[in-house]
Amino acid sequence: MAVTALITGASAGLGQEFARQLARSGVRLVLVARDESRLRALAEKLGAPESPHEVLAADLTVEAGLERVAERLADPDRPVDILINNAGFGVYAGFEHSDIADERRLHELLSWVPLRLAHAAVPGMLNRGRGWILNVASVAAFTPTGTYGAAKAAVVSLSRSLNARYRRRGVRVTALCPGLLATEFHERMGEDHLPRLPPLAWAGTERVAREGLRAVRAGKPVLVSDWRYRLAQPLTRILPARVLERISTTTE
Repeated sequence: MAVTALITGASAGLGQEFARQLARSGVRLVLVARDESRLRALAEKLGAPESPHEVLAADLTVEAGLERVAERLADPDRPVDILINNAGFGVYAGFEHSDIADERRLHELLSWVPLRLAHAAVPGMLNRGRGWILNVASVAAFTPTGTYGAAKAAVVSLSRSLNARYRRRGVRVTALCPGLLATEFHERMGEDHLPRLPPLAWAGTERVAREGLRAVRAGKPVLVSDWRYRLAQPLTRILPARVLERISTTTE
């Protein structure tokens, strides 16, 4: 039986790596992002003439684009077995200086979009008795890291609750929580938005994607990826709140 996966933010970074790994496993892809030309180039690279991948160009921060993707997920004649909510961006400016329109777009893309798309996908998955949803969150969800961390915390909570509710009915939901990844995400925010960090601080997208797919297959509600962040994550539970706030929050 053919398996289909829909991936948001598929044109670059971690989303592109998910696409590569799933395509190698014979999964048919529905690739979602704003840039149609990049999606088509990726679909052509990963597909074959006899089994081409599908391209769905959409801006998920615009209602019409989001609803078009939701309709695709809910289509009973073209079932989607795996949903990967990966699209995202960050706001560089401090909270007191940021544009409120940017803050709203961030929260809609990082927390509302995964909820809306899961809501579209779950009924069909339950009817078929199987399905995976992998929501890309962040280790920022466990620390006071501003509005980005707040939005990702919502994704972790949503994933845990959906997994608890539906895993016995065959639908597994996982929040994947990576640390720093060397992708376009940070380039788009500006080269100076992070302090100079050693290579050890950066995780590879290949490992993170592989661990995420294994986690949702195993039914884990939350996975911190990769090993260096798994080692550090327990500190968020044992450090005093004021120490954690000082480490996590940038102040002027």
